[in-house]
Amino acid sequence: MTASSPASFADVLSREQSAEAAIYLGDPEPFKALWSRGDDISLFGAFGPCKKGWHQVGKTVEWVASRYREGVVTAEYEVVHEGVDLAYTVGYETGDVVLDGAPVTRQRLRVTQIYRREDGEWRLVHRHGDFAPADQSPP
Repeated sequence: MTASSPASFADVLSREQSAEAAIYLGDPEPFKALWSRGDDISLFGAFGPCKKGWHQVGKTVEWVASRYREGVVTAEYEVVHEGVDLAYTVGYETGDVVLDGAPVTRQRLRVTQIYRREDGEWRLVHRHGDFAPADQSPP
């Protein structure tokens, strides 16, 4: 990719996976770099925070990363959709993590992320992550 050619959505997903890996090692910067800086962005985090606007979202990403050390997590996409100016992913982040200094535990988050094209580049504008409850639907 040259400076004049924008990243494809596939490139952004690769960067997002690397950024997620960094979060679980305690480094928020690569993940923060993916986000739009708009006042209309939002985060519904797995640990409870529902934040809006870059100032709040950026601080929350830093807080989340500060809780993790030595984690290894893999993204598993169930749905990847790329439109003209909006794209989204739906899936899971699964792996072994060290959270708040506790022993290594298995963690599985359901994650939906929405991206918007801004100045020719894909930027993250919403993330909703949660710890999935048990599936109570009939077989």
